[in-house]
Amino acid sequence: MTDAPDERLIVALDVADALTGMKLAERLGDRVGFYKIGLGMLTGGGLALANELKQEHGKRIFLDMKLFDIGATVEAAVRGLCRFDLDFLTVHGDPHVVRAAREGAAGSGTQILAVTILTSLDRGDLDASLMKAGTIPDLVTERAAAAFEAGAHGVIASPHEITAIRALPEAAGKLIVTPGVRPVGAALGDQKRTATPGQAIADGADHIVVGRPIWNTGDPRAAADAVLAEIAAGHA
Repeated sequence: MTDAPDERLIVALDVADALTGMKLAERLGDRVGFYKIGLGMLTGGGLALANELKQEHGKRIFLDMKLFDIGATVEAAVRGLCRFDLDFLTVHGDPHVVRAAREGAAGSGTQILAVTILTSLDRGDLDASLMKAGTIPDLVTERAAAAFEAGAHGVIASPHEITAIRALPEAAGKLIVTPGVRPVGAALGDQKRTATPGQAIADGADHIVVGRPIWNTGDPRAAADAVLAEIAAGHA
């Protein structure tokens, strides 16, 4: 019997379609138990892949849709998506969106995660979007507190904001899921606020999300093992 996979690692299946995603999951086998499926695969069979991985392979599923709309629309969308027996679902962290998502998820096992500020953005990007003044860590922490108060089960936040969010009184018992994680020596890609797996876990992340450094390699299983080793070292 194999040991249960360390579900602190969520592998992002940011690939072209469901067939490619399933082939990758098969290569990773029992080393990975938790997968993220994002908006980019929605028209490539993403929901079907989520259902197959969950129902036929016993994997946990994080559907990263980052929903944002009026409350009634968000509530309806979340209610429909929860039929897929998801574990995590993302919405933007605006309080009205979070409250609507919680209504839509009522009676299901789906946990609603709020997006604070995307990890690919820096202060210059926020200025271009006419966002309020302030440092990114301060704004992320403020948005996280508001999302928790609105009922979010957890937040998505970059490695640079984990410690400040974990220190919030509102964060007690809540999840922090951290993208923008890059193993030692990996290219940063489009991420601007990064850390290594070990550092993210040591700082208080419950889960880290890793995509390209695992699937964009010749040996995804070995790459996943390397990330898992870094997680274990960071937790020690």
